[in-house]
Amino acid sequence: MNKLSGDLSEDLGIYPHLDYIDLSHNNFYGKLSTKWGQCKSLTSLRISNNNISGRLPRNLGEASQIQRLDLGSNKLSGEIPKSLGNLTSLIELNLEGNMLSGVLPKPIKMLSGLSSLNIAANNLSGIIPEEIGECRQLLNLNLSCNSFGANIPSQIGNMRSLRNLDLSHNQLNGEIPQEFGQLISLESLNLSHNDISGFLPSTLENCVSLTSMNISNNQLEGPLPNIPAFQTATFDSLKNNKGLCGHIDGLIPCSSKTQRKKNSRVVILVTLFVGIFVLTVLVGIFICARKWQRTSTIEQLRKPIEDLLSIWSFDGKMVYENIIEATEDFNSQYCIGQGGYGSVYKAGLPTGQVVAVKKLHNSEDLLRSKLEKSFISEIQALTELRHRHIVRLFGFCSHVRNSFLVYQFVDGSNLLNILRNHEQVQNFKWINRFNVVKGVADALSYMHHEVSPPLVHRDISSKNILLDENYEAHVTDFGTARFLSHNSSYWTSFAGTFGYSAPELAYTQKVSEKCDVYSFGVLTLEVLMGTHPGDLIVSLSSASSSSILLKDVIDERVSPPVMDEIDKVILTTKLAFACLQQNPQARPTMHDVSNQLAKLKPNNADVDFSSIKIGELLEI
Repeated sequence: MNKLSGDLSEDLGIYPHLDYIDLSHNNFYGKLSTKWGQCKSLTSLRISNNNISGRLPRNLGEASQIQRLDLGSNKLSGEIPKSLGNLTSLIELNLEGNMLSGVLPKPIKMLSGLSSLNIAANNLSGIIPEEIGECRQLLNLNLSCNSFGANIPSQIGNMRSLRNLDLSHNQLNGEIPQEFGQLISLESLNLSHNDISGFLPSTLENCVSLTSMNISNNQLEGPLPNIPAFQTATFDSLKNNKGLCGHIDGLIPCSSKTQRKKNSRVVILVTLFVGIFVLTVLVGIFICARKWQRTSTIEQLRKPIEDLLSIWSFDGKMVYENIIEATEDFNSQYCIGQGGYGSVYKAGLPTGQVVAVKKLHNSEDLLRSKLEKSFISEIQALTELRHRHIVRLFGFCSHVRNSFLVYQFVDGSNLLNILRNHEQVQNFKWINRFNVVKGVADALSYMHHEVSPPLVHRDISSKNILLDENYEAHVTDFGTARFLSHNSSYWTSFAGTFGYSAPELAYTQKVSEKCDVYSFGVLTLEVLMGTHPGDLIVSLSSASSSSILLKDVIDERVSPPVMDEIDKVILTTKLAFACLQQNPQARPTMHDVSNQLAKLKPNNADVDFSSIKIGELLEI
């Protein structure tokens, strides 16, 4: 990030001990030297955002220790050499924004440890090789803005850890594979600007983590999958297709779409009038039946929780009406956040009190299935808790038209948004970050050790940590929380946020306090690094992690830690690694973590922070 310039192809030696080099965001030009391939200790090579031209050296594949290769945003041309398949230690490969041509080589399957692959905005063509499905550790896959054609390989469905998939702006055709329903970790999907046809597979309803999608400008038709990502999508993310139907503004309702397929206008009109009459009768019957069923269900729902109404310190009906009025019946202008089960609104009551209102998504199955279970769980959990670092529940409503929870309002943002905002994060100093980690640790210690029976949150992640204007942490969103029985564990279906969940949940589904401990470890590294530590966590199990310097891992957007800040960063990193032990029993308790953070005192010893390696902190 300077204005350095010069020809990189000249006078480059061979450095057998060179481990890391980053020349990104400068004005270097010339070709990539073949000597990079002879730097046998090289683990990270970054020369993105320069003016490098020419071809990728074939012998680059000889630098077998490379874990991160970032050559994005240059002027590289020619084909991607098959020899890159020899870089079996590769975790990150970024070649986006060049002029590379030809096909994506099949030896890509050799990169089984790859977590991020970005080759967007090139001139690649041909098919997407089915061998890419062998890269099962991928978290991010971006092949957009190329000229890939033919069908989308169904083997992409094998990437169960995939979080972000972008295949937009290509020439892909055929149908979306049914196997996409296996992508249960997927959060973002972009298939726009292709020639994909057919119906959206019903298996997409299994993609419960999906929060963002774009399928516009294709030939797709039929109803939208019944998950929030599609049901709450914008028209722009669906437009210019052959015949998608649903309840989105601008889309034809599915029933009307069927009528439009009739060939004769007369038949259409006759069918429409008859259909309306019959539909009116059926809807009348359905509404009466549904009203009776919901009334019965509501009464059943109220019985086990009617005592909780006492948590209101004032008239509940009046407050209900005040909230409807304050939010103008939940107008979007008052919305301050969205989640999988509901949206959060800011409401100012006539008393002057400001509250946060979490309104559950409208659904005909509102008082059944997961929404009901999440709603009841959150009420039961929060009414038991009183802690400065846990948001307080003021009340709730289980009305047929509007079901919502009323919280303490935290005037700030969640941790995830702050870490993503490059302006805000510069004020998020090391002392603030340490206090956030300590606050979350104290909250979890309270839940695990001072509440009886113990309470497991099950979804500790950066989106569920609210920070006020003083960067005080407040744990929120207890929709998946569960009280533990006396044996301190129980069996359950998966709940939580992928990327933060303990590994044992994938194969045992056994929940204990140690699941929250693991999530806390991920969150702590995210606070220190400024981004999700997925790549670092993957590398911890390999010998190469011992050579990674701590200074190269922590967030570079703030000034390096000084004096006693260094001690706090070191200890916090050690504790995070301890919490990430694969064996749940080897992880510390949150009580131990909270105590260690509280007892930390500045160490007057002169510590060379620049030389501390990750491997040294793993020896706990």
